[in-house]
Amino acid sequence: MASKLLFRCVAALVLILSFQNALQVLDAAVPDLFTDKEALLSFKSQVIVDPSNTLSLWNDNSSPCNWTRVDCSQVHQRVIGLDLSGLRLTGSISPHIGNLSFLRSLHLQENQFTGVIPDQIGALFRLKVLNMSFNTINGPIPLNITNCLNLQILDLKQNEISGAIPEELSNLKSLEILMLGGNKLRGMIPPVIANISSLLTLDLVTNNLGGMIPADLGRLENLKHLDLSINNLTGDVPLSLYNISSLVFLAVASNQLRGQIPIDVGDRLPNLLSFNFCLNKFTGSIPWSLHNVTNMQSVRMSHNLFSGSVPPRLRNLPKLTLYTIGFNQIKSSGDEGLDFLSSFTNSSYLKFLAIDGNLLEGLIPESIGNLSRSLRNLYLGANQIYGSIPASIRHLSSLALLNISYSHVSGEIPPEIGELTDLQELHLAANKISGRIPDSLGNLQKLNKIDLSANELVGRLPATFVNFQQLQSMDLSSNRFNGSIPKEIFNLSSLSATLNLSRNQLTGPLPQEIQRLENVATVDFSHNYLSGSIPDTIGSCKSLEELFMGKNMFSGSIPATLGDVKGLEILDLSSNQISGTIPKTLENLQALLLLNLSFNNLEGLLPKEGAFRNLSRIHVEGNSKLCLDLSCWNNQHRQRISTAIYIVIAAFPANIEEVVDPELLLSIKDSHHGAQFESPEKQLECLIAILGVGLSCTVESPDQRITMRDSLHKLKKARDTLLKPTLDHKPYLDLEVGIVHRRMRSS
Repeated sequence: MASKLLFRCVAALVLILSFQNALQVLDAAVPDLFTDKEALLSFKSQVIVDPSNTLSLWNDNSSPCNWTRVDCSQVHQRVIGLDLSGLRLTGSISPHIGNLSFLRSLHLQENQFTGVIPDQIGALFRLKVLNMSFNTINGPIPLNITNCLNLQILDLKQNEISGAIPEELSNLKSLEILMLGGNKLRGMIPPVIANISSLLTLDLVTNNLGGMIPADLGRLENLKHLDLSINNLTGDVPLSLYNISSLVFLAVASNQLRGQIPIDVGDRLPNLLSFNFCLNKFTGSIPWSLHNVTNMQSVRMSHNLFSGSVPPRLRNLPKLTLYTIGFNQIKSSGDEGLDFLSSFTNSSYLKFLAIDGNLLEGLIPESIGNLSRSLRNLYLGANQIYGSIPASIRHLSSLALLNISYSHVSGEIPPEIGELTDLQELHLAANKISGRIPDSLGNLQKLNKIDLSANELVGRLPATFVNFQQLQSMDLSSNRFNGSIPKEIFNLSSLSATLNLSRNQLTGPLPQEIQRLENVATVDFSHNYLSGSIPDTIGSCKSLEELFMGKNMFSGSIPATLGDVKGLEILDLSSNQISGTIPKTLENLQALLLLNLSFNNLEGLLPKEGAFRNLSRIHVEGNSKLCLDLSCWNNQHRQRISTAIYIVIAAFPANIEEVVDPELLLSIKDSHHGAQFESPEKQLECLIAILGVGLSCTVESPDQRITMRDSLHKLKKARDTLLKPTLDHKPYLDLEVGIVHRRMRSS
């Protein structure tokens, strides 16, 4: 009896011990907070740079629930949230992130993570929010991510993710926000995306997606935000998209889309706040129904092929902040052709208005001064506008940019413009504006760009320009300014882009103070009557890339200090009275693409080294005492070759009119390429550049011929110079597309 009892006790003890061991084994197999800690420490080990030392407290001696940027659940004491956004961390994402099995939100945006998204991310089946935007993550979207069936927000925008959009994303039935913009995705938009009926936001902007927009997207009846801009999409916009009445934001800008927009689009999409169809090939008229959407804030339809007139009912848009219909074929006629601008007076929040690059005719109405006091950008140029600029423009007190270039505006610059003290850019180029520049412009102390070129302005350059202490670019070319260049202009140390005073009637010497232009990239004093020696101090202009001083009366020698301007790409001193030898220091200009010293009084030997090794870039014709290498040899054959080359190029470029087909010259006149004005000067410059490439390709010696790369570079530059909009539209186009890049990204 005792032995049986002992046996039962021993058996019970063994059973208890076995059960305890089993529990320990089971506990070891089930993830716990220790597993979360190990996963986070592994994540930390992959971080190379932590500028703020945020992760320094992550260690073995404390609970991860006490770590910075880590959230734990109260019940299970497990990691449910990790927010490392905006810490500028550098490194890769550890695969052990997949061991955080209770994780519900993962925020890694605005860092510098590289590498691929680990496949183990698919193990986070509780995950609801995944944000890895604004990093440098590459590779494809992992298919395992579609195992995260509870995902509501997937934000991978602004990375370098490539490949196609996986059709398997349609399995994420709880997804509300899908943001894949700013990557390198290719292929077509999967129609099955329309199966995610819960989707509120679909953002595929700035990728390489092609093909047509799937009509199936029209089934996303809850969609509020759709952005397909900056891709290679073709065809018509499916009519089904115009049936998504819930849409608040609709953008398909910068694609190759065509067709007409339904006239009743505003009635179908009554909740729209932003409508962006710019930079495509849409035709037809601007739908009048858009002006019925009374809560509309932004209408962007520029750079298309729209025709007809500006539709009525603009007064119905009191909340409008931005309206752009520029660079289309929209027409108006008569003195009252611009009176529709008065309708914008009801839009008291209006900040950006662009109607430029159309076929609009008429006078600028006096009511222009009644537009919103919040108006910052006003583009009216490249139309058929005539008459004077009304003095009432003084009331647009917030104006930062005024562009009325390339029209037929006449009269004088109203001194009232000087009251627009917030003005940063003033563009009045290519009009018929006459008279003197009012001294009141000197009040525009925030000005950073001024372009008054190609007008009929006279008198001296105002000394009040010295107040432009933020000025980066000044173009006063092609006017009738006279007198000497004020020394005050050379005190504008902020000049960094362009100083263009060419094609005027300026006289006198070039001041020594030119040395203060140490930041400017392009200086053009050509086609004036400037005289005297070129100051040696010009060598202090270390940022110069292009220097044009041809067609003047400069004398003396070429400053040897020009050899110190290492970044100089174009140096044109042609058609002056410069004498002496060519400084050997010019051989140091390794970046030189064009050196034009033609038609001067230079003498001596042409340098041989550095920039002078490629004679296709050098123009020295018209210097009778200058000895070229080819002409200095006693080889009769060589002399004959050099003489032939000399005869051919001595028409070039100064006397090009004497050898070019007269019919070709007759075709050079004021013209428009689309809506872009092309002046005769720009056309002639393009012709000279093309002929220059041709002549450079015919040099007898193969070693001295221009390379194919240089030929292509010059031809592209000629094309871009001819077709480049003289209006400064880069900020305008960035705004058109509606994208603000958070940082520069490599392509």
